[in-house]
Amino acid sequence: VQLQACGGGLVQAEGSLRLSCAASKRTGNNNGVGWFRQAPGKEREFVAGINWNGGITTYNESVKGRFTISRDNSKNAVYLQMNNLKPEDTAVYYCAVNIYAVASRDISTYKYWGQGTLVTVSS
Repeated sequence: VQLQACGGGLVQAEGSLRLSCAASKRTGNNNGVGWFRQAPGKEREFVAGINWNGGITTYNESVKGRFTISRDNSKNAVYLQMNNLKPEDTAVYYCAVNIYAVASRDISTYKYWGQGTLVTVSS
């Protein structure tokens, strides 16, 4: 499975961006998918996860109420709608496919990773 993340860019604080993650094949449609981010000098952290059919989602507390993860299995795609962005959201964002069908926060359960897309939020 190859993943392509896109949609990053430069945005002012309180602005919005929508990230997209496209999978190369339908394998990911049976798996949970997650978004992670890594800021300079920091470890990669979980942002949001969604189970195989989109019925269950989970979020990092720091983005709850601002970010929404969704998926469209007919398009082999997962999205991350980010609203009310803050400077501390600045990072490279990665999508990843889980080895299980669940929405997981555990980074060790993610097997396939995209190349990342940079989100920069200015104050």
